[in-house]
Amino acid sequence: MMPIRRRSATASYQEELEKSNGKPPQPRICCLISLSAMFWVLILTFHFSAFSSPPIIGPDQPSAKHQFVLEESSMQNIPKFDNQNIQKPQEEPENPLLQVHSIPPQDKVPQPKPVNNLQEPDSSENQVNHQNTSGTETEPQPSQSTDQTPPVTQDTPKKAPKNFALEKVLRMAENQSDPCGGRYIYVHNLPSRFNDDMLRECKRLSLWTNMCKFMSNDGLGPPLDNSGGVFSDTGWYATNQFAVDVIFSNRMKQYDCLTNDSSIAAAIFVPFYAGFDIARYLWGYNISMRDAASLDLVNWLEKRPEWKVMGGKDHFLVAGRITWDFRRLTENEMDWGNKLLFLPAARNMSMLVVESSPWNANDFGIPYPTYFHPRVDADVFIWQERMRKLDRQWLFSFAGAPRPDNPKSIRGQIIDQCRKSSVCKLLECDFGESKCHSPSSIMKMFQSSLFCLQPQGDSYTRRSAFDSMLAGCIPVFFHPGSAYVQYTWHLPKNYTRYSVFLPENDVRNGNVSIEERLRQYSPLMVKQMREEVINLIPNLIYADPRSKLETLKDAFDVAVDAIINRVAKIRRDMVEGREDKDFIEENSWKYALLDEGEGTVGSHEWDPFFSKPKDGIPDTGNSASAEAAKNSWKSEQRSQKF
Repeated sequence: MMPIRRRSATASYQEELEKSNGKPPQPRICCLISLSAMFWVLILTFHFSAFSSPPIIGPDQPSAKHQFVLEESSMQNIPKFDNQNIQKPQEEPENPLLQVHSIPPQDKVPQPKPVNNLQEPDSSENQVNHQNTSGTETEPQPSQSTDQTPPVTQDTPKKAPKNFALEKVLRMAENQSDPCGGRYIYVHNLPSRFNDDMLRECKRLSLWTNMCKFMSNDGLGPPLDNSGGVFSDTGWYATNQFAVDVIFSNRMKQYDCLTNDSSIAAAIFVPFYAGFDIARYLWGYNISMRDAASLDLVNWLEKRPEWKVMGGKDHFLVAGRITWDFRRLTENEMDWGNKLLFLPAARNMSMLVVESSPWNANDFGIPYPTYFHPRVDADVFIWQERMRKLDRQWLFSFAGAPRPDNPKSIRGQIIDQCRKSSVCKLLECDFGESKCHSPSSIMKMFQSSLFCLQPQGDSYTRRSAFDSMLAGCIPVFFHPGSAYVQYTWHLPKNYTRYSVFLPENDVRNGNVSIEERLRQYSPLMVKQMREEVINLIPNLIYADPRSKLETLKDAFDVAVDAIINRVAKIRRDMVEGREDKDFIEENSWKYALLDEGEGTVGSHEWDPFFSKPKDGIPDTGNSASAEAAKNSWKSEQRSQKF
């Protein structure tokens, strides 16, 4: 057996030299190092040539890094609505650091929908979202790679979130593909002490009557008997004239563009039953009790992130009472009402009342509720056609009581003229049982009259004006504060199209015969005016909150549209830095009469009707109206009956 010899390392090296013609081979490690060095040289060359200057990122094109933040963060924070039509805004905000608040692309998240049962965003994610939007929290930290942050965000970082929040909503209105764009309403989920608890204690809502029956049927009251054939078979209820608080709130639940994301809301609704609240404490309670709920509400709202975006200027609430119940001038215990509308925070909000102040800019008139609350459009069309075909035997009519304690009232003269006329129908109202307190008797009289006299009530306005127009009767007003400067959202500015105006001084001084003046209208003119009144009916009634009209807009819809337009203008002025320094709040009633595009006011033919009293009362001239508000409770005692 031959022994096995081990090959020496020297011999192996010599053989390799021979195979390579005497040249030693390069070690593999040297080859890898050379290739790696060449690769990094190329990488560094490309980096310094491509990124030697800051990236050019347009205002509408976020960086890729921040786009990733948008898609990842928005997937966590986007609210889930019931509306499948909401779209992503066409343009992205200027500040990519705020992309976390934008609505993500449609291919990234399911289509959102409005919700009917809103919950307050209590989660930490939602809280951060709202707080960042309002600009009250620390701004998001920029990425470590500062060369990818647009320079524009470094100039005004503190203002960007607030401007973005306002501009975002304005862009939503321009999104033609979203039927709710610019129409979303966010509803605060208030503690029950501000609304539902009052309904549970409904016996306390009126000093003279049990309001509980009027809270049935979502605030419409009990159904009316139609044995006399005066009403339609459905849709008629014994609705209390001060029930707008609950009717409006219940109608809001049927609004088709509700959202639980306040950052896209065109306006924010506060479902506080302000009218019911003050009704509990107007008689026999001190001012601390009368003001308690209002102060509590303002304190609650001011702590909310939604409030901080616009300081409450996008908030609105409803009170089914006249404005003077919320405008106590002093801290005197004997003064009337509470001071809700004089609170600094409340002055930023818009308050919808059945009678507004001509000298203040933070309240707006909406119609009193009538007895008619249709469920479908057909109910309205049938009623309108019926009003067109009625045979009206009376030239004019009046339902009301004299005001002997009020020397300025012209009701006594109106009643006297009606009694002496063979073409006037009179329903005299007084304490106790009377046909004047029967809805069927009142509506039957209005349906049989061409013109219905509507002088001032205990204050400027009265529910009877809307009942008469519902019956197709042409209203006759004696003071512009009874309708023309009150319901500018719901009635045409050209009041001659649907009404007659007789200055009350002419009646008071015996310078005019109501019958002679009304006879001057030709049958053709009467027909045209009555048609205008009948066409206005949908805008003056509140539909049944438990259903929804399809093609018609009721008083609720008209009011919400007007609020959205008002807030949009305020928001646009804030974005553009505009401020009307020439605005005079005392002339608020004049601004409401301006046509589109007009911005200045001057002298007006109605100035004598709204001149301030010369009794030395400071700030506003509403002391007489406040006294009228107090007196209105006397007539409320009898008006509760039917």
